[in-house]
Amino acid sequence: MKVLVIGGGGREHAIAWRLAQEPFVQVYAAPGNPGIRKIAECIPVEKATPEEYLSAAELENVDLTVVGPEAPLVGGIVDLFRSHGRKIFGPTQAAARLEGSKAFAKEVMTNAGIPTARYVKASNGEDYARALDEIGCPVAIKADGLAAGKGVIIAHTREEAEAAVQSIATTIGPCIVFEEFLTGEEVSFIVLSDGTHVLPLDASQDHKRIFDDDMGPNTGGMGSYSDGRILNSDQTRQVLETAIFPAIEYLNHQGTPFTGFLYAGLMMTSSGPKVLEYNVRLGDPETQSLLHRIKGGFANALLAAANQDLSGTSLEWKGEPSVCVVMAAHGYPDRVRTGDTITGIDEAEAAGAVVFQAGTRSNKKRLETAGGRVLGVTASGSTLPGAIANAYRAVESVQFDGMQFRKDIGRKGLRHW
Repeated sequence: MKVLVIGGGGREHAIAWRLAQEPFVQVYAAPGNPGIRKIAECIPVEKATPEEYLSAAELENVDLTVVGPEAPLVGGIVDLFRSHGRKIFGPTQAAARLEGSKAFAKEVMTNAGIPTARYVKASNGEDYARALDEIGCPVAIKADGLAAGKGVIIAHTREEAEAAVQSIATTIGPCIVFEEFLTGEEVSFIVLSDGTHVLPLDASQDHKRIFDDDMGPNTGGMGSYSDGRILNSDQTRQVLETAIFPAIEYLNHQGTPFTGFLYAGLMMTSSGPKVLEYNVRLGDPETQSLLHRIKGGFANALLAAANQDLSGTSLEWKGEPSVCVVMAAHGYPDRVRTGDTITGIDEAEAAGAVVFQAGTRSNKKRLETAGGRVLGVTASGSTLPGAIANAYRAVESVQFDGMQFRKDIGRKGLRHW
């Protein structure tokens, strides 16, 4: 089976890596990256439009296309492929609004009776002030559109909130969602959906802030871990019944069945799970730790979901936890410096890790930084403490000037052991 992976980041490297381990799969990627190039045939694209991706799929006559990032999904790539008779895994443009618009997602949650934070939507100065009066501080301030994982600001004072509103309104757009601040443990819960049935992945946890102990500004994600102990069976059932099935059923009734990865960002509160947001693709860097734990069945599951028939499909999991430590470039998440030489990847992988490349490029005979999040060093262990130790042992082998990484990835999960 020929499979085309759309994208060129760490998530897409992990998807391609997992697919390449299945003996019947030949992997292509557009555009890919230097790490993906070692395991797949990479197809260059100039403007990264849905039309270019369709041309790549037709060029290689692939059997299935898997979309990594959110932008092509929100841009309608699935609708385009289907109109040309091409099999593709992901939601339609209408269903992808779950991630493309925070306001739309909140409307779905409200109409479907999904537990979530109290919120107010506003689009101008007077309404912003009224929204802040109504919600109060601390408050979660969210851009309505796509923001590469950085469109949420938690403001603890009115002054911080007004500054956040100004920043989002001028850089992303005027429509802003103001949400009640929730407390608890954040969990990422992702399922494959064929429009009716779902196949859950194990829970995982992202680490958004740039510095240890969740300090500093939000990023696209500085690391993740996946472990079967994050949620127990009762919690998993409750999440499916309150956060997943109602969303799938509601969209089905609206005439926009959801096929693809449905990602519920959860806050496990004292009164039960509440949905912070929905994404319509695998998370990054959750993908790296999640797919590191899957032993088999991934390609078949993707194909079954694309064929709208997940019934009887399963995934084979490793029991051990996995930890992904993101190594970021100098200046991230603000002004990023690129062009620094990267060394030590082979040594890290010889130590038992898998190093998923994200913001990298090849320059003659050397590998160098080319983006904010550069690498995702990922390792497993028989216990979570062991997985953490294995990941950080591998991190020690990697070097590039200005690199930064958190030293506490996975630590929150130790209480489950």
